[in-house]
Amino acid sequence: MEFLETMNWSLIAPILVIQGILLIVALVDLVKIEKTNGPKWIWAIVILLINIIGPILYFVFGRRNH
Repeated sequence: MEFLETMNWSLIAPILVIQGILLIVALVDLVKIEKTNGPKWIWAIVILLINIIGPILYFVFGRRNH
């Protein structure tokens, strides 16, 4: 527990907030969008399991342009 007390939260907190926002926005978009490049369940796994990069990958490669 001493590790948590010595951690510089002013550097880590913004990254955690950005990660959470990206995750939520990507999942909401995935649910609302009709078609994606690939199965939706795979994109859900990518978004959830590959921290900050997963939602970015979804927005760059997963969404179909109509």
